Amino acid sequence: MDLMEYQAKELFAKHGVPVTLGVVANTPEEAQQGAEDLGGGAVVVKAQVKAGGRGKAGGVKLAKTPQEARDRADDILGMEIKGLTVNRVLIAPAASIEDEYYFSFLLDRSNRRYLCIASVEGGVEIEEVAKTNPDAVKQIPIDPSTGVDAAKAREIAETAGFPAELLDQAATTIEQLYQVFVNEDATLVEVNPLARLAGDKLEALDGKVSLDENADFRHADHAAFEDKEAADPLEAKAKAKGLNYVKLDGQVGIIGNGAGLVMSTLDVVAYAGEAHGGVKPANFLDIGGGASAEVMANGLDVILHDPQVVAVFVNVFGGITACDAVANGIVGALDLLGDEASKPLVVRLDGNNVEEGRRILNERNHPLVTLVDTMDGAADRAAELANA
Repeated sequence: MDLMEYQAKELFAKHGVPVTLGVVANTPEEAQQGAEDLGGGAVVVKAQVKAGGRGKAGGVKLAKTPQEARDRADDILGMEIKGLTVNRVLIAPAASIEDEYYFSFLLDRSNRRYLCIASVEGGVEIEEVAKTNPDAVKQIPIDPSTGVDAAKAREIAETAGFPAELLDQAATTIEQLYQVFVNEDATLVEVNPLARLAGDKLEALDGKVSLDENADFRHADHAAFEDKEAADPLEAKAKAKGLNYVKLDGQVGIIGNGAGLVMSTLDVVAYAGEAHGGVKPANFLDIGGGASAEVMANGLDVILHDPQVVAVFVNVFGGITACDAVANGIVGALDLLGDEASKPLVVRLDGNNVEEGRRILNERNHPLVTLVDTMDGAADRAAELANA
């Protein structure tokens, strides 16, 4: 789960990272009141969406008075940034910035370790710095078994090139950001800019945090960060049913058992769709090992209520759950859904007890179900039905 800036700052403050929280506003009137609550001086009105490039898109504006804060909030609220609607803004005190630095911790999956990326040439153009002056962007591997203590944090600060007068502050802040990273089960903690303010004070002026939802059972408080207004209703419905579902922009609904199989299914459907009007997969849906009637019904319920879906491809390889159990799940799901099941299903079964599974579906002879033996053939048939 990606957090908005104000949410990231709340986590920073929780772990002692120097930060100013500001005031979150949902209306221009609240923005004006927020500016007044902050003292009535100059503030920055910042769009709160889960996207970068807000400043370049016009989503970050300076306001010298509370009335201007109201006007700027009126300009920003409702605008779209990278396809995301701005429903709230953050009112933050304007800061006197002397230098901007970049800092992040992230999960380096390919090398099975953590990675710190830091640069004393930070700010909104950090991507350009990485291209034109890659030596200015330091990458420091972190061993998860040892982590970042005070000594390692100072080593990172020195490697990144923080000025001598800021080394102590930088090391302390780095250690605190690492606590955010590990204690909140994050996959990314980023500060851009980590600013040097007047008086040689370091402060995180912006923040980006991505949390690992697999660790939600350890963090009941993380549920408060969910942006229900921005959530796709189908994804929210699937999450409530305990399904691993991601909405995509296509016409062929996908159900499979196992993430690897589902990913392969997306590829073969996309390839087959090239010959049938360019149809594409409509979703990722992994029902896991248990393909009971209820689980299958829940999956079909979500997919069939997607107005973009024209046909559904159920691709199952029987392993721990045998194909006959899957077939009974499909039959039971169609019976449970009744008239709500109105779109054609192409089913491919293989693996454990496949012949019995196919026999069950053939005997049921449901008018919506087409049984195809091969994965490529089933993908082609589903794409053909979607195009028709």
